[in-house]
This record gives sequence, structure tokens and C-alpha cells, in this order.
Amino acid sequence: MFGIPGKQAVSLTPAAQRQISRLMARDNHQGLRIGVKKGGCAGMEYTMDYVTEVDPHDELVEVDGARVMIAPMAQMFLFGTEIDYETSLLESGFKFRNPNVTDACGCGESIKFKDVSELETTPPDA
Repeated sequence: MFGIPGKQAVSLTPAAQRQISRLMARDNHQGLRIGVKKGGCAGMEYTMDYVTEVDPHDELVEVDGARVMIAPMAQMFLFGTEIDYETSLLESGFKFRNPNVTDACGCGESIKFKDVSELETTPPDA
């Protein structure tokens, strides 16, 4: 929908690929659907859900068997994002490195994006 031919909408680090593959195998899921919704102190939050059935309108990113589906309304907000999986002594989880984010809350759970007009006209590498 908002993609560039030959370029995936998001990229996955090897750690994210391994974790997504583990989650898919655990309960025989088809992958993870990522999106965004209104909420949090900065205005928006990422969402992640297990996929049991692939929606034909989702953008599909598959790397070495790890599948991520991007909800249609989230595609322009997530284009160019790198998804990683990090583990520390206190926590583990997916981390989104998103070039479209202009601000985030202190805990990192809530984000603010560039204005939609900027997203539509600014190339992801700019």
C-alpha cells in the first residue's frame, strides 16, 4: 500500500526472527500482526497480536520463516521500522526502531509520529 517496490515495509533483526519463529511454532500461529492504536501519554501505541488467519489486506513480511503482518491502517506509520527482540536482566521484549517517531514517553510504550502529511511526502531514508 505505502511500500517501495522491492523493499520490505519493516526489517527484522536475527533476534526478532528467532523469537517470532518460536512464537509461531508454540501454538501453530501464522505469524504476528503489528499495528498502531491511539493511546498512551504520547498519543499512539504499538500493537502485536497472534495471527491464526492471514488477512489479504495486510502487508506480509517474511524473513527465514518468521512472518509479520502489518495492518493496513498502520502501514504508513511503520514503513522503514526495524523490529528487534532484546533480553536484559529485568525485561525482554520487542523493540521498534521507527524513523517516523518524533517523540516517545519515558517508558517507551507510547509514541508520537510525524504529521501524516510529512509521512506521505518524506522518503523513509530522509
